[in-house]
Amino acid sequence: MFQYDEKVLKDQLLELIRLAATDLPKDVVESIQAAHQNEEDGSAARSVFGMILKNIELARAESTPICQDTGTNIYLVHIPEGLSMRKLTKLIREATAEAVEKSYLRPNAVDSLTGKNSGNNVGDGQPYIHFEEWDNDTIEFKLMLKGGGCENVSTQYKLPDVGLSAGRDMEGVYKVIIDAVNQAQGLGCAPGILGIGIGGDRMSSHMAAKTQLFRKIPDTNDNPDLAKLESRLKDDLNKLGVGPMGFGGNTTVMGVKIGSLHRLPASFFVSISYMCWAYRRHSMILKSSGEVSYD
Repeated sequence: MFQYDEKVLKDQLLELIRLAATDLPKDVVESIQAAHQNEEDGSAARSVFGMILKNIELARAESTPICQDTGTNIYLVHIPEGLSMRKLTKLIREATAEAVEKSYLRPNAVDSLTGKNSGNNVGDGQPYIHFEEWDNDTIEFKLMLKGGGCENVSTQYKLPDVGLSAGRDMEGVYKVIIDAVNQAQGLGCAPGILGIGIGGDRMSSHMAAKTQLFRKIPDTNDNPDLAKLESRLKDDLNKLGVGPMGFGGNTTVMGVKIGSLHRLPASFFVSISYMCWAYRRHSMILKSSGEVSYD
């Protein structure tokens, strides 16, 4: 059976949190650099991207949060058969509280009934942890930090949508996604990355959308129809001219990632999980030997 040292794993999880909060992944930085070069000299958009890149450099050098809103901590954890989810949840929560002490995270967990902040970023449903079992003899922790601004412009549509003339087909899906980004404008700290969930029920559709955000920006969807839709949407959304922070420009989104689920005949949901330019996600693999690697 897979075994691990709890104290060592807690420290490894703390490092995962530090990386997620302070060091953007390579694919995200390269996408922002490309967007910077794609804007005209002297434009507001080029200036904004320049400031974003400087922010990224300083955060990495000083191990300080990239954004003052360190966001909801969302974990996708893959575990071997027989491993205790309860014990791993305890370690993640302990590492989260320590990350607040070290100022990698802001105390973000507020009781919705009383308005009281827990003070350590831990509370009911915080951090959010989703476990899945797999056949590998390793544990994989995927962590994403999703800020409140981009979460506020995330949304869900129910097809058909008469106002948008959007039917229950891929053309209808296309129309509501265009509408969502157009409605968001610069809110949510554009340029955004979109995770899309097609189908399912209201809950599973949102979960499918968020899960898509664990994909890397340059990858290609395994489903050729969805790959084609992702490419089309990215091109057309960037023609909206919203640009970084809504200042106008050539890059309104850096990527579109789409997943689909079976649904009831009576329902057709399309969920849009909008991620800001501070696309904070990292992963960690723990082998049974104790060796750990981060990505």
